[in-house]
Amino acid sequence: MKTISVNEITKSIKEMCIEANYTLTPDMRAALKAAAASEKSPLGKQILNQLEENLQIAGDDRIPICQDTGMAVVFMEIGQEVHFEGGSLEDAINEGVRQGYREGFLRKSVVADPLLRENTNDNTPAVIHYEITAGDKVKITVAPKGFGSENMSRIFMLKPADGIEGVKNAVLTAVKDAGPNACPPMVVGVGIGGTFEKCALMAKKALTRPVDSHSEIPYVKEMEEELLEKINSTGIGPGGLGGTTTALAVSINTCPTHIAGLPVAVNICCNVNRHAVKIL
Repeated sequence: MKTISVNEITKSIKEMCIEANYTLTPDMRAALKAAAASEKSPLGKQILNQLEENLQIAGDDRIPICQDTGMAVVFMEIGQEVHFEGGSLEDAINEGVRQGYREGFLRKSVVADPLLRENTNDNTPAVIHYEITAGDKVKITVAPKGFGSENMSRIFMLKPADGIEGVKNAVLTAVKDAGPNACPPMVVGVGIGGTFEKCALMAKKALTRPVDSHSEIPYVKEMEEELLEKINSTGIGPGGLGGTTTALAVSINTCPTHIAGLPVAVNICCNVNRHAVKIL
């Protein structure tokens, strides 16, 4: 049995909230650089170059990449041989978010009630997803999610007869409806299968996958590549102002589902596809 102090969780979450908002992962930086080199539209190329410059300034000056520093989404993959000591794990996670957003001078964007709209003033509570895994490791993924792109996400409860073409049409519909509002070039996370809530969670987690990777399932990999090509053929382009780079990646997760259903979720992220990962 491995023992981890919840104070270590707080410290890690604090640092990850700041780092995710100040710098992009290497795969995202490389994807943006490649997009700027290959973009056919002069205006689109200019926008992509400006995004690269913005990234450089944020990294050098240690300031947020985007003014919307997001709602903190935290994935906790916890080995079943791990024991936490020193207090509540959930309280420790939220304390890490609180400290990170305060010390990193990150915008506080969370309201305590969805209708009364009073700001909590510390960006808590986080949205936390727990998963119990084998072993004695804890994998933490912090993914601050801005709502310009979050608001463009969709769930489709398709019929089994809609099949793979129905899934593709659903993804393309979500992207076309999002248009410029998701701050393209976007990353498109897709969840197929499970239930109403499961497909949404898979789509969200798909956004944390390296953009230069693909599904290990051959037909899913083919669908990712085909959808990326079709999305980039829509002409939406960088900033929604036209061009050949509307998305940097399409990442699809699948799981078993009921014989009577075909749930599909599309969770879109903007060009600031932020996340930080740490293993304890």
